[in-house]
Amino acid sequence: MSNTATIDIRRAGDRAATKISWLDSKHSFSFSDHYDPANTHHGLLLVNNDDIVTPGAGFETHPHRDMEIVTWVLRGSLVHQDSTGHSGVIYPGLAQRMSAGRGILHSEKNDSWKLTGGETHSEPVHFVQMWVVPDESGITPGYQQMEIDDELLRGKLITIASGMPEHRDETAISIQNRFAALHGARLQPGDSVELPQAPYLHLFVPRGEVALEGAGPLQEGDAVRLTATGGQLVTATTPAEILVWEMHAGLAA
Repeated sequence: MSNTATIDIRRAGDRAATKISWLDSKHSFSFSDHYDPANTHHGLLLVNNDDIVTPGAGFETHPHRDMEIVTWVLRGSLVHQDSTGHSGVIYPGLAQRMSAGRGILHSEKNDSWKLTGGETHSEPVHFVQMWVVPDESGITPGYQQMEIDDELLRGKLITIASGMPEHRDETAISIQNRFAALHGARLQPGDSVELPQAPYLHLFVPRGEVALEGAGPLQEGDAVRLTATGGQLVTATTPAEILVWEMHAGLAA
């Protein structure tokens, strides 16, 4: 990694997109048919997909291997089912992690009524799915979900998921990488949070608008890749939500 501090802003409109009848997906990095050899990852983060799925539809059962997959719902609800027997409804404030390990099958759909027996709904689900590489390959597949208290997300940057030893006592889901952590905040206009110091940071604005100290305004869907830096203030200019990956290692060359 270079010791030179860099701030690389990636605008929402420049992301690759997959748009079909039931899915509107924006990709921050190369994904599926959208491959750019110059845009495969930042630090340990390989995928940052911003997805909207229509009611009754979703991703049918498909495989994953050797990946830590964190899902954060912004609105609506998403049903997860996997080959290890886990199933549940993910909703705003409920963090979810799936460790693919040596191999797992799962599906993700916007059809919670099939699990709960309730009435059908007409609300799309909007979520961000993020993939980081694990410390080691071939681990036993796993699943974890945890309610992140809403009050903790109001005006503060709190840890949502982490494998870093210093976060073990915090209320967060665990990931199988000791060099990575995901933080999040819900901000009202004027609220500010300070970015952590790390060799690699990835700031994503899934909702609202903020200003990044030294870089200017960021709109909904914008992302910033920071290298060898940190400590900048992020200030909301509208009601907003931010997701920040703190990474103390990068992918091996």
